[in-house]
Amino acid sequence: MRNRLRHLATSLAVPALVVAVWEALSRAGVFSAAILPAPSQVLVRWWQYLLPLEPYDPAQGGRLGWLVSGELIQDALGSLYRVVVGFLIGGGIALPLGLVMGRRPVVNALLAPALEIVRPIPPIAFIPLSILWFGLGNPPALFLIALGAFFPVLVNTVAGVRNVDAIYVRAARNLGASEGVLFRRVILPAATPYILTGVRVGIGVAFIVVIVAEMTAVNRGLGYRILEAREFMWSDKIIAGMISIGCCGLGIDVFMDRLNRRLLRWHRGLEG
Repeated sequence: MRNRLRHLATSLAVPALVVAVWEALSRAGVFSAAILPAPSQVLVRWWQYLLPLEPYDPAQGGRLGWLVSGELIQDALGSLYRVVVGFLIGGGIALPLGLVMGRRPVVNALLAPALEIVRPIPPIAFIPLSILWFGLGNPPALFLIALGAFFPVLVNTVAGVRNVDAIYVRAARNLGASEGVLFRRVILPAATPYILTGVRVGIGVAFIVVIVAEMTAVNRGLGYRILEAREFMWSDKIIAGMISIGCCGLGIDVFMDRLNRRLLRWHRGLEG
């Protein structure tokens, strides 16, 4: 317990120092409040952003629904929904495709050139086409998120299948394992660390893309709210939205790290 507290204190030392210096400089008038508001001002705006817009009215529904009716929670839920759905689409296509490409050289030779042409293109570059193809709303945002998540999962899955130790494959074949058993019992488990790394990176990319997509195609979400605040020069709300994005991204990354550690307890690279 003491080690955990010490680790937490060490992790928070630099952010706390940055906030303290920022607050001191803002109060000293070094920064204009309209350009870079003090952390205390940002905190007040963040709290206002979190609170429900209307007073509680029992006739309008339960207290829980009222508590989550604030802009911040609704925007965060909207962004997280797009991240999850877009990632499931992109990752759901990339995973089986990567397994096949990694296992079948012929399929890889056919598809790799076309995919390598598209892979360096940032998903942001597809924004005009996505709006032309899907219009406004969630569809273009989901397309961009799926595209952003697709390649990290695909590349890591292909690499994982290709890097399976040949000794394991030969041993399984010598024991009479069929191709299906070989794939399920040897190749897929050995490639799992690579696949989970691709999933973690893909979710991170999806979260980056969703913010950009919400600035162009939807009318709710953390990205949309930051763009709206920019139009009114609400610097404190912009920073509050950015902090909210960072907290959501950190939460997702911590969750994925815990999930990876749990699923890969058998892997010798995570021992100890």
